[in-house]
Amino acid sequence: MKNVIIVGGGLAGLISAIRLAKAGIEVVLFEKKKYPFNRVCGEYISNETLPFLKANGLYPELFNPPQIQRLQLTSVNGKSAELPLDLGGFGVSRYQFDHFLFEKAKEAGVSFYLSTEIDEIIFEENHFIVKNSSQSFKTDVVIGSFGKRSKLDVSLHRSFIQRHSPYVGVKYHVKSNHPVDLISLHNFKAGYCGVCAIEDGKTNLCYLTHRNNLKRFKNIPEMEQSILYQNPFLKSIFSQSQFVFEKPEVINEISFETKSPIKNHILMTGDAAGMITPLCGNGMAIAIRSAKMVSELATSFCSGEITRVQMEEMYKAQWTSQFATRLWAGRKIQHLFGSEWTSDLVVNVARNMKSAARFLVSQTHGNPF
Repeated sequence: MKNVIIVGGGLAGLISAIRLAKAGIEVVLFEKKKYPFNRVCGEYISNETLPFLKANGLYPELFNPPQIQRLQLTSVNGKSAELPLDLGGFGVSRYQFDHFLFEKAKEAGVSFYLSTEIDEIIFEENHFIVKNSSQSFKTDVVIGSFGKRSKLDVSLHRSFIQRHSPYVGVKYHVKSNHPVDLISLHNFKAGYCGVCAIEDGKTNLCYLTHRNNLKRFKNIPEMEQSILYQNPFLKSIFSQSQFVFEKPEVINEISFETKSPIKNHILMTGDAAGMITPLCGNGMAIAIRSAKMVSELATSFCSGEITRVQMEEMYKAQWTSQFATRLWAGRKIQHLFGSEWTSDLVVNVARNMKSAARFLVSQTHGNPF
């Protein structure tokens, strides 16, 4: 039986590791941080993932995640509309969910190197050499689950990493009176903010903004008061909530450009393979589904049922079939957010053309699996 190294311990990496280990494959996972820790993330998971998570014992029931059934949209100037979410979803923090999956992975027999960053991955003579600052590891399969941006993207000469992205992500956890069954998307100039309930009575507040907003002001709080507060809904949330974090989690240069699900024979999953715009609220669902796909194919390869060429071709085809339209739709819909005129248009469509608005939402969601 061949072995597998997974680089990056987010949702896609952890779930891939669990399924491969349960199939009897030797799995080693490298994560540059130590669990538990926070990530910049919307922390909403579409219910399309429920059958898979429950069938594999991976649904985080012990955290009693809030069940989310409604979507609220607000424009820059505070116009509001509400839609039902046909599939719905649930809210759970990455701090808790990733740690929950980490414990499941250890139970399944996955070996971990935490606080360990991989510097280079080389493919030669039908195997990989995976290097960190002090060691080298040989393996048959590498799954890349190293997130939105990584030093590995640079060393692998991935095309998207060569181009600067203007987007910055900022996240807080707060205590608020936000309804537990509602996910909100609030527009502001050159950005938008997602708000949803998570476990333990907390609310996740995560926004995407253009870096020009930050450049105009001395710090993030000053920018928030000058830009985000123009939307009265955001002003109310920021001014009336109790902030749990001492300072926000921030990530720069978030890219939504097309990525390849395979690079130098590395099978990319989750955000490393392609990132849907955060307003669609489906990055976590895509990570989970991609983990299902890649772990099934890697299992078939490791057991000798398919060749490496077949594994890679099948994964590319499955990725394109499942996600290409969703990622494309997300990029197009994002152009409607972040300005006064277009955000008013979106809210008016949601108010007066509900079937059209629900169709747009459906384009960013998948079917239950």
